[in-house]
Amino acid sequence: MKLAIIGTGYVGLITGACFAEFGYHTVCIDKDENRVKELNNSKCPFYEPGVDALLDKHLNKTKLLSFSNSLSKSLNDADIIFITVGTPSKRIEGEADLSFVYDVAEEISNNIGKYCIVVTKSTVPVGTTKEVKNIISKKIDEKDFDVVSNPEFLREGSAINDFMRPDRVVIGCDNKKSEDIMRELYRPLYLLETPIISTTVESAEIIKYASNSFLATKISFINQVADLCEKVGADVQDVAKGMGIDKRIGNKFLHAGPGYGGSCFPKDVKAFIKTAQKHDVDMSILSSVDAFNEERINKITNKFFSKANLKKGDQISLLGLSFKPNTDDVRDSTSLKIAKLLQDQGIVIKSYDPEAMDNAKKENTELQLCNSAYEACVDTKAIIIGTEWNEFRALDFLKIRGSSKNLVIFDLRNIYNAKEITDLGFQYFGTGK
Repeated sequence: MKLAIIGTGYVGLITGACFAEFGYHTVCIDKDENRVKELNNSKCPFYEPGVDALLDKHLNKTKLLSFSNSLSKSLNDADIIFITVGTPSKRIEGEADLSFVYDVAEEISNNIGKYCIVVTKSTVPVGTTKEVKNIISKKIDEKDFDVVSNPEFLREGSAINDFMRPDRVVIGCDNKKSEDIMRELYRPLYLLETPIISTTVESAEIIKYASNSFLATKISFINQVADLCEKVGADVQDVAKGMGIDKRIGNKFLHAGPGYGGSCFPKDVKAFIKTAQKHDVDMSILSSVDAFNEERINKITNKFFSKANLKKGDQISLLGLSFKPNTDDVRDSTSLKIAKLLQDQGIVIKSYDPEAMDNAKKENTELQLCNSAYEACVDTKAIIIGTEWNEFRALDFLKIRGSSKNLVIFDLRNIYNAKEITDLGFQYFGTGK
């Protein structure tokens, strides 16, 4: 079975590398010539644990993986074609921009050489896959291809494991032929007894948006509970533990913090709301989630000013710039949003992140980037722990105290014990405590 992946962004590259690991001949296609050149030299354009090893293995040893700029050469003999291009939010409307998906569908219609399955793996609103079919069918007889929705559920920082050991595989199709081929594609997962959910195309598309939106709702809910805990003297971590033991609730995504960010949750929540509005369906719960998350950054920033007695010209430390650990992705990073609000009020930000500083600098040129967490804490008035990287979990606070006038620590991710930090002479403020 030969696979073609259109798009070498995060989803496309992970998908291609993992399918090669399954043993399939896989070509990943991108119009960016420089990116393709670097990928063919085993240079990954982003940080993700485990990807470099897969690239080296399947580019240089097994030869199962390749990268190309040519759609015509790559698609002609492909059995399955995956669309993995971006679906960013339109800035004003908030709905998903599907122009890249539809442009690719048009290109596919010009380059199909035999019967194949065209798969939308990008996160797309309901109805998109059928529109892809409509576009292709203008030039290709419908008996010569099928369309399938096969949404991805990859988490940045653990994407390889998520692909190799998924909770489920969702296949949205409208005939048994395409379903059987897709089930065969995922046969390597059968030994793991991975649930394969076969459903309609429309249901598959909604499953992805509904899943991400529900997780975003859980995050916003526990953050609201955290606000209440701060008011009444409760500890949100104890509350979350007590809730999460209940199997009906579960303990995942009950970690209070500055709110959700990244490349998926913010845009997917907004797109799902827009989809509901188009079909005259009330999605007020999700609208509240979106509004609360947007406002949370302002609330947290105001808390910094009041607790740390900040004034114009003060220096503070910001540890963690990526939206989550184990990635260099800074898209919709809560840390960067907080940094910008503080900078707007005249605060100088000294920052450090293990992997994301280059990307962060592109987004915020006024950040002072440091070579270590300790360097970032020299001569600062307060420390903000914005991302829970492992190397921030065992900081030497005696060393920090000796090099800084810093007395205030804002632990947005609750990775430290408050008493241990206050016993060292610091003021400590967690989230929901």
